[in-house]
Parts: sequence; C-alpha cells; structure tokens
Amino acid sequence: MTKEECSEIFAKLPEYLDGDLPPDVCESVAAHIEECGPCVAFVESLRKSVALSRKAAAGIEQAELKAEVKARLAEAYEQFRASGA
Repeated sequence: MTKEECSEIFAKLPEYLDGDLPPDVCESVAAHIEECGPCVAFVESLRKSVALSRKAAAGIEQAELKAEVKARLAEAYEQFRASGA
C-alpha cells in the first residue's frame, strides 16, 4: 500500500465508520483496511476514540476525554508514519 492510498482511505474513514459511503466505495475501503496493517491500527484507534466519545456523553469530563482522544490519534498516526506506508 502507498502513502497516497492510505491518505485517501483516511479521508473516507468518518463516512465509512458511520456507514454513509456507497456500497462499492465501502467495499474498497474495507478491502484496503483488511490488507494494510497501519490502516488496521489507525481504524482500531479511531474506534476506541469513538467509544471514549460515547463515555463522554455518560459524564466523563470533556478535557480528560479530549486529551485521551488526541493522544490515541497521535499514537496511531505516528505508528502509521513509522510503518513507511
């Protein structure tokens, strides 16, 4: 996978995770993610961030949540960059 391909996938992730992509685009995103280790890690981190966001609705302090989300996304992005994808 190239860095450009991964960047295109990253741009589509919000709609992908929300189920808002056309079926053919959704399938191509899913296929890429299944074959690309750095994207798998990034998507897992993004899903954890979404779960943390849901906890915020249950009463977790916003500043704590923002720091955790930023830290997880930064970690996932650095892993992606280090992978050379």
